[in-house]
Amino acid sequence: MKPNNEDLSYIINHLGEDHASYFNAIAPPIVQTSNFRFETVEDMRTAFKDEMSSYIYSRGVNPTVDMLRKKLAALDSAEDALVFNSGAAAVFAGVLANVQSGDHILSVHHPYSWTVHTFDQILKRFGVTVTYADGTDTDKFLSHVQSNTKLIFLESPNSWFLDIQDLEAIGSFAKKKGIVTMIDNTYCTPLYQRPYELCIDLVMQTATKYIGGHSDTLGGVLTGSKQMMEKIFKSEYLAIGSGIQPMNAWLLLRGLRTLPARLDRIDHSTKKVLAFLKEQHKVERIIFPHDPSFPQYELAKKQMKKAFGLISFYIKVQKLEEIEQFCNGMKTFRMAVSWGGHESLIIPKCAGMERAAFNPQEPVHRLIRLYIGLEDADFLIQDLADGFNGIGSL
Repeated sequence: MKPNNEDLSYIINHLGEDHASYFNAIAPPIVQTSNFRFETVEDMRTAFKDEMSSYIYSRGVNPTVDMLRKKLAALDSAEDALVFNSGAAAVFAGVLANVQSGDHILSVHHPYSWTVHTFDQILKRFGVTVTYADGTDTDKFLSHVQSNTKLIFLESPNSWFLDIQDLEAIGSFAKKKGIVTMIDNTYCTPLYQRPYELCIDLVMQTATKYIGGHSDTLGGVLTGSKQMMEKIFKSEYLAIGSGIQPMNAWLLLRGLRTLPARLDRIDHSTKKVLAFLKEQHKVERIIFPHDPSFPQYELAKKQMKKAFGLISFYIKVQKLEEIEQFCNGMKTFRMAVSWGGHESLIIPKCAGMERAAFNPQEPVHRLIRLYIGLEDADFLIQDLADGFNGIGSL
């Protein structure tokens, strides 16, 4: 069941913590060790039989990481969790654990770039094929399922076009077919979207973003059934060695403490910035899941408690230089990738293409993405207003 506010406070502030075992310190310690000692040979023998439940070597299980695992699993209402050094590592392990040579993956269009790299550059070498399809039309999307499809990969919403998928419909279909479903749930976090409760098997989020919240550490999370987590732990997690380090896990624990408060403020500011953008004549179209103009608005309202943080929009210009002028002139919004930290960010799609390829008739070339951080909303709006006012002075 979805945690209520009381459950949420318990999970974030108390679950998995045992202050008496670490000198009654309020902040849990960073257990910065590579391995752990045993009193007897029999103790070691027992630990070897179940490394996922034993402290043997920090490549596997570590007390600081273990505390984080328990909290993240509970937030998703999942049975267990694994925490990785990055979101890309979590995707890689989750995918690799569920396919083998000759298998087929069905993926949504435009997933995260390193997910694409895993599919097209790495798995291709081992005979795994991938079909990318539009996930906004459930029937058409599922029509691409093949007899050898073993994994359906979703990203809802994705990070640029904010496309969403009908998670319950796709998850229910996949369970009947014996196909594993996996989703990148970074945009919504467990607080505002509950994929595991909508028939999805494996839920990933990049903890670098909202979980960490301070742009000072990396992390990736997988949650799911105990059986699925054990499968990944005993193979990809231990073999690749991509588990998160104690210091990074501690930083994510720190970030979790303020997650609801930070998301509430970001949500409040996002609404104000969105209202401002809708009044600007230089904004051709806004992409935001909980705006009535969004093509999948009803589905977004149904399966996402909130939409916040990321806003994409098409800027109405004819010259690449105008986009560059707008972005370069930002004083508060910082030009950078990622999102989820304290700082507001801006990134234009044209930064990923050669200047000569720019065509104003292609809307995607004029796409800009904003991330709304923790600064005062009026402060952000003034920065955007100055940017819009400066367009055309070339």
